[in-house]
Amino acid sequence: MTFLKIEGLEKNFQIVHLGQTIHAVQQLNFSMNQGEFIGITGKSGSGKSTILKSIYRTYLPEAGRIYFDSEKYGWIDLQKASEREIIYLRKYEIGYVSQFLNVMPRTTARELVEQSVLETGRSLLEAQKEAEEVLSHFELDRKLWDTYPNTFSGGEKLRLNIAIAAVKKPRLLLLDEPTASLDQQSKQKVKEVIQKLKESGTTLLGVFHDIEFMDELCDHIFEMSQQSFKRAGAAL
Repeated sequence: MTFLKIEGLEKNFQIVHLGQTIHAVQQLNFSMNQGEFIGITGKSGSGKSTILKSIYRTYLPEAGRIYFDSEKYGWIDLQKASEREIIYLRKYEIGYVSQFLNVMPRTTARELVEQSVLETGRSLLEAQKEAEEVLSHFELDRKLWDTYPNTFSGGEKLRLNIAIAAVKKPRLLLLDEPTASLDQQSKQKVKEVIQKLKESGTTLLGVFHDIEFMDELCDHIFEMSQQSFKRAGAAL
């Protein structure tokens, strides 16, 4: 069953002072099924992250359609959705994780996860319970729960970042180069987290530079230069 479908997507960026236009994505066509994990690969500047940001509506493309099978709204075009609808989808159905953890200062890891739960309308008691469960689930050391994330290692920050998104139980999770600059041990922890998310039924779409990492996790890989899918593990 098709869960997400992109038709004729185009996104450009204007460099006003140089009078130039960068064509980030041109006539992209893409689809995926519910429960899949698809990795996007391609050279730097090929538009991989632009696709994720367009789905999340951080970017508004010049042309094309992005259809999402929403639990609340049904088959919805994310490019035509209202701001109210996008806010709802970000709260309840679509999550986004980047390699960077940008959070409010002087806020502990536990508080950050609790705030994420509270945003969905659940009670403080539920938020406290969910925070403990998800921090344990993603194997963040208990001694770090009540400390500030600016002291965390790269891998710990990333696991917290994923926990903040995952606690909302999104139906679709977008991963924007979450393993960039991580050591092998940290990458292994991230891999375990992603496997758990997939097993729980989350549909995942990710951008990775580490092809081996993708091959071991993804169902299929989408190659930007050819705009085609390959089975994970097959030669690109």
